[in-house]
Amino acid sequence: MKDSLVAGISTTAKILVDRDRTIAFMGDEGRVYATPSMVLDIEYVARNWLIEHLDDDEDTVGTHVSVDHMAATVEGDSIEVTITVEEVNGRAISMSAHVKDSLEDVGKGLHNRFVVDKQKTFERLEAKRAQIEAL
Repeated sequence: MKDSLVAGISTTAKILVDRDRTIAFMGDEGRVYATPSMVLDIEYVARNWLIEHLDDDEDTVGTHVSVDHMAATVEGDSIEVTITVEEVNGRAISMSAHVKDSLEDVGKGLHNRFVVDKQKTFERLEAKRAQIEAL
C-alpha cells in the first residue's frame, strides 16, 4: 500500500442510471434504480479508486457492505457515489458511502475492503478449484 491511503481521503463518481441498473417490480412506470445496483456501484467505485493507492501486486476484495436505500431514482437520471476512507487498520479499509441523484440523497452506507496480494490470492483460488474438481 502507498502512504496516500489514509483516513479522510475521498472520491466521487457520476454514473448514469441506465436500464440495466433499474428494476421494475411495479412495471415500467415504477422502474427505479435497484438496490443491488447501488451496492455494486459502491463496490466498483471504491475498488477502482483504491487501486490508485496500492502497489502493482495488490488489489482489494470486499468484506462488508451495509446500505440504506432511502429514495427512488428514475431511469435516465444520474447518481453520484462518494466514497470516504474512515479508517485504515493494516490491510483493512473501512469506508463510508453517500449516494445522491440530481434531486436528493438516495443512499448511504458502510463498505469494508481488504488489501490482498494478487499472486497469493490467485494461488488460493487455484487450490480451491482443484479441491472442487476432486470432489
